[in-house]
Amino acid sequence: MNFKNRHTLKFYLTLAVIIALQACDKEDTKTYAPPVVGEVNVDFYLTTPDEANLLTPTTSGIFPLATNTNFTINVSENTSYQEMDGFGYTLTGGSATLMNNMSSSSRADLLQELFGSSDTSIGLSYLRISIGASDLDATTFSYNDLPNGQTDVNLDNFSINPDMANLIPVLQEILEINPNIKILGSPWSAPTWMKSNNSTIGGELLPQYYDTYANYFVKYIEAMAAQGIIIDAITIQNEPENPYNNPSMVMSAEQQKTFIRDHLGPTFQTENIATKIILFDHNLDHPEYPISILNDATAKNYIDGSAFHLYAGQIDNMSLVHNAHPDKNVYFTEQWIQAPGNYEADLKWHVRELLVGAPRNWSKNVLQWNLAADPNNNPHTDGGCTECLGAITIDGNSVQRNVGYYIMGHASKFVPAGAVRIESNTASEFPNAAYKTPDGKIVVIVLNNSDVQNALNINAADNPITVTMPAGAVATFVW
Repeated sequence: MNFKNRHTLKFYLTLAVIIALQACDKEDTKTYAPPVVGEVNVDFYLTTPDEANLLTPTTSGIFPLATNTNFTINVSENTSYQEMDGFGYTLTGGSATLMNNMSSSSRADLLQELFGSSDTSIGLSYLRISIGASDLDATTFSYNDLPNGQTDVNLDNFSINPDMANLIPVLQEILEINPNIKILGSPWSAPTWMKSNNSTIGGELLPQYYDTYANYFVKYIEAMAAQGIIIDAITIQNEPENPYNNPSMVMSAEQQKTFIRDHLGPTFQTENIATKIILFDHNLDHPEYPISILNDATAKNYIDGSAFHLYAGQIDNMSLVHNAHPDKNVYFTEQWIQAPGNYEADLKWHVRELLVGAPRNWSKNVLQWNLAADPNNNPHTDGGCTECLGAITIDGNSVQRNVGYYIMGHASKFVPAGAVRIESNTASEFPNAAYKTPDGKIVVIVLNNSDVQNALNINAADNPITVTMPAGAVATFVW
């Protein structure tokens, strides 16, 4: 056999071996069934850290439950917890001013989007407002400001006129859209003439004005009612352990207990004021503050519950207060997002700690801080917050929706007032909260609290599902 023939034979032998090996590989290759395709009668809304999905309805990545090793959230309607009062923000005086300066048609469209019940609305159901100025008003004021050295024990000069220009008109428009929205009023400071330092910043309420200040709350509630605005609840003092804000006022637990027990509670009772009295309104590092007041049986009789922020402490401390006095409510009333914001980090933290964490620790509501600011985070007082990012940014008639809008929208749009939190197991990778709404729907809010795409199962109602969630994404599912 010559060289050419030997070479040709070698080529064909090699080719035959390759073909045989390929045939063998095809026989040994594993095959996998495609994903189960079937009808999923579950609405799926998704927000992702890259902002490609913003409370977006989607059908991608959701399938009927099939056997797998994913973590499973089991939802049980048989175990229920607190009834929810709602989700929302603080409508600061600055927020109201920006809205009131919009054209009437632009403002009407925005308020419908925020407070309405249509498919294009997020259905906010709870608002906090300031009694007098907060630090996100353009200037400080109370409803009884007097020249230095003057007093008005009978409150003859009391007037809510400072709120008539912007806050009250906007609230009245909101109430036309949602007459049942709950409103919480919180003072940042008493009038300066009632205080130990005669200043809007810090100082304490002088004991000789405890009765006068109790009447100040009564006059406020009655004046707002005369404008068609029902104040569902009040806190005694915003951040009573913070003497640095403008305005601000310090009030110890002992002082707050005395004020409620001996002055405000009896005055509300005498004047037939049904507005709820809520304690503290400050950070979760000091749960002993409200507990110590509730331990006083007489004071406790006048109190509905306690309110918290999370600039310090742990969200689980809400359960400490609940467990100490399970017959009293707990509320989450404030948390800012610092401008300019970090979309991914803010989305994950606020959903995990507030939107999921607060209700799982018995809170009846979840409120973020300011609803609106302008592109420069204005207005604010001299010494007030200069980096508070609004849920929306208003520039004339232009509206930008920021991360806080989508965080709150994942609950407010689907979990109305009157919904009841129900049992669902949780995991560090998939913090979640489940609800049954007044019309019988099951709602589950879930965070993928990891840095990778993850799949999980949700066993709820008659349509258990498997779903894939992008890293850091939040989803709301509705059955």
